[in-house]
Amino acid sequence: MQFHLVAFAIALLSTVTDAAPAEAQALSSRTLGNTGSYTISGLGARKQQLTACGANSLDMAIAMLETDKMSTDYTYGDGKTGDSANFGVFKQNWGMLRGSTSRYSGKTAAEYNTGAELNSNLCLDISLRHESMNHYGEATWFAGHRNGARSGSLRTTKAED
Repeated sequence: MQFHLVAFAIALLSTVTDAAPAEAQALSSRTLGNTGSYTISGLGARKQQLTACGANSLDMAIAMLETDKMSTDYTYGDGKTGDSANFGVFKQNWGMLRGSTSRYSGKTAAEYNTGAELNSNLCLDISLRHESMNHYGEATWFAGHRNGARSGSLRTTKAED
């Protein structure tokens, strides 16, 4: 029995080591241009800024989905007004922010310009994103964030896209 296990282990090891050079060659022949990758200058420094303000890996992912540079250099309000206006690196919409954060509680849709402070205060942006997600819960927060606070997404996470 012991001999069979040793023989099996040797056979398995030789198969793995024989396959490794072929895999390595296949991987080494690929270039970044063929994988859809691209370089964002300054992204590492920007990630450090977010981390210094309390961002976690989920925050990084959300910010990178919204803008390549995790920045706020997009059209003011993301081209929207009222509750639909978006602010900060996460492009949080005003309707969700005022419905879920103590800072904007009691504000109206017409006061959406108040949210512009998130465009220049990264730490506040991160703090309010956490407060908002804690208020709604992760699934509902994402549903509202992707489909809009007033689209019904905050009442159901099964909104049709």
